Amino acid sequence: MFQHTSVLLNESIEGLNIKKDGKYVDTTLGAGGHSSQILKRLTTGHLYCFDQDQDAIQAATDKLKQISDNFTIINSNFRNLKEELKKRDVENVDGILFDLGVSSYQFDEVSRGFSYNHEARLDMRMDVRNTLSAYEIVNEWKYQDIVSILYRYADEKFAKNIAHKIEKSRKNKPITTTFELVEVIKSALPASVLRKKGHPAKKTFQALRIAVNDELHVFEIALKDALDILKPSGRIAVITFHSLEDRICKQLFKEVSTIPAIPKGIPYIPKELEPKFKLVNKKPIIASEEELLNNHRSHSAKLRIIERIEHHEQ
Repeated sequence: MFQHTSVLLNESIEGLNIKKDGKYVDTTLGAGGHSSQILKRLTTGHLYCFDQDQDAIQAATDKLKQISDNFTIINSNFRNLKEELKKRDVENVDGILFDLGVSSYQFDEVSRGFSYNHEARLDMRMDVRNTLSAYEIVNEWKYQDIVSILYRYADEKFAKNIAHKIEKSRKNKPITTTFELVEVIKSALPASVLRKKGHPAKKTFQALRIAVNDELHVFEIALKDALDILKPSGRIAVITFHSLEDRICKQLFKEVSTIPAIPKGIPYIPKELEPKFKLVNKKPIIASEEELLNNHRSHSAKLRIIERIEHHEQ
């Protein structure tokens, strides 16, 4: 059964400021939690939903049909946002939602190999059509490349130790399953770390998942495209779950909503240099105490919202 509890659901939907006749995009359909709430607010408007996962698409389609038919599901990575919308004669939209969390279903579906708590073949592909999986990274990538993703995507202090143990272990036989990898990781860490709260493999699994799905690069491309196709007074809401995603969002939002440095002596800001966007919330919105108690996946979530300023025509 495809189940997933949407994080910051009310805050993100309210933040989009939905118009009943508008065009909206949910870049991560998942189980349809956010999409359902957007669709309920539309009368003559239309919702476009992106997802790579066939199981998610099937489950969400049934859910959305119970609300209305004013939606189109696009089986594609949201890196193709502009291209896929253009195929459907959509040039501009009124709102776009990014929920960058991996769905509960993908973690809990044992065969997908996302979780260090279940025995499964190393995989972690959000789109099973992709050729690169966690198995290839762990068994075929060079030591230095593994070190690099562990540092960059998970800030893993023991990246070199873990990569060294992976390299040593795979010489004897391939590391095939999640539990085999967990044991290799444990063997690379000092006893003091293993005694700490939290799973010792959490950071490594996060880094592998991000690398397999090229998540950060894809997000940056898609967010730039989203800003480009947003109508005046339209909004983008982004829910991130770790600091690297949030940093990309924060920096890009700041860049497009800030007046560039103006040389001294210029008495006014030329119209072409005025920012095209404004931040709806200066600081990220985080989960309420109630949500934190009811959904542990909301602990690291941050919501940022931006709006295209009305007077800037595209």
